[in-house]
This record gives sequence, structure tokens and C-alpha cells, in this order.
Amino acid sequence: MRFQRCEESITPQEIEQALSDAAEENEWLRGNVNRHRSLLSLTYRLAIRNGKVRENPVKQVPRKRENNIRTRFLDAGEKAALRAKIRALYPAREPEFDLALHTGMRRNEQWQLRWQDVNLRAGIITIPQSKRGAARHVPINSVAEKALQILAKDRNGSSYVCAGSDQREGRDWERWFEECVREAKIADFRWHDLRHTFASRLAMAGVSLRTLAELLGHKTLAMVMRYAHLAPAHLRDAVERIAGKPTDTTTDTGRFAAPEARAALPN
Repeated sequence: MRFQRCEESITPQEIEQALSDAAEENEWLRGNVNRHRSLLSLTYRLAIRNGKVRENPVKQVPRKRENNIRTRFLDAGEKAALRAKIRALYPAREPEFDLALHTGMRRNEQWQLRWQDVNLRAGIITIPQSKRGAARHVPINSVAEKALQILAKDRNGSSYVCAGSDQREGRDWERWFEECVREAKIADFRWHDLRHTFASRLAMAGVSLRTLAELLGHKTLAMVMRYAHLAPAHLRDAVERIAGKPTDTTTDTGRFAAPEARAALPN
């Protein structure tokens, strides 16, 4: 979170907006937001004690209710409605929409992505520094490849994959999505939910949770357990073993295999 003015003039509304923006960009849960709010409040209290400021604006910023389970994803009808609005209002943005749906990149990962980190021949996108600090690699399926080819054709010399990513002032380059969501009359949906849609579709296609965690860039299975109910086959397989009957469902929780994920992802 960055502020352009001195702390004395920062309003509670600006702090609340900065926390919300940081939460969306960094995939914070509500508990993380509350902890950052508490740290900011402590900073102000120390500043007041030392005579640096007179008031603590964080006191007027409400805490978040810590319900951290959110798995909002597009169903088939919503996806069709949103795509129709994008085609009608911002057709040049459709490849960016497809790239998000078929890679599961975080918003800041996609909008900071440079062409030097895209290898279409190898079918890999490299995120130089992920949320966890280390580089990660995102496989490119056929839909994402087509989207990247269109974006490459229209790049106009930009080093960034998505249009407007090099314009750091303002947020006009992302408002197109919010407008299309409104026009499509889709409730409670934000850009980050495209990542949930990617993960949910993979889970429903039978991709293992371990593979899903690797595709999303999570080090443990904890963050992908929210999608477990969408892939009940491995649970049925587990309980069926005590019934003494063979099953035709298998779950691969072994090593990451990009071809499996690429084949399973629906178009």
C-alpha cells in the first residue's frame, strides 16, 4: 500500500480503499486484511505518542468479518453473458479475459506479465516473482495460446502482454471489466473470481487437488481444499474401497504433469 501524501492528510476512506486493493492484488483473506489494519493502527498510535500526528484515521476503518471461504465462479450462463458484453463493448479485451480463464494467473501477475516471460514454443508462462516470492511456471493450453497470439499481434511495441499495463497512473485499464460485469447483470463478481473459475473448472474436470495447487502457485493443499467438494470422485473412490468393489475412478496426487492439466481444462 502506498500513499502519495503525508500521513496527516490520509482519510479513513483512502485507507479502506488501499486495504481492499491490496487484498485483491495479493489474495489476502479477511484475517490478513484485519492484521494489516491493526498494524497500521499501531503505527498511528505510536506516531501520536511521539507527536508526529494528532489523530488515528484507522479507528474509523471497519474491521472485516472473517469469513474466508469464497469460491465464486462463473457458471455457463454467466460466462456466456459476460463474453457477449465484452464482445459488444470491448472486443479487443476478450483475449485478456480468455487468458485469465485459462491460466488462473492472479490479477497483478497478468497485468505485470511481459512478453519476455512468455514462451509459446515451450507452452510456458514464467512469473518471475510470484506471491510467494519465487518464480513459478504456468502452462499454456490451446485457448490461452490463441489469446496470446492475438495479443502479440496487437501489442504495438509494448513490452507488456495486456494493453495499458505500462500506464501506472490511474485504473482506467481495468474498469472495462467492471463495466461488462455490470452490463451482464452478474452479481458479486470481481476479476479475482476468474481465478476461482479456472480452479473450479479444473476440479470439476477431475484434476487432482495437488496438481491444482501447483497450477495456482500454492505450496500446500490448504488453499485448494475449498474446491474439494467440486471433485467428489476421489472421495467416493476412497470410501468404496471398504466395500470391496473395484472402481473406475482414480486420483493422481503425485507429481505435477502439465499435459494432464492442459488436456483436462475445458474450452
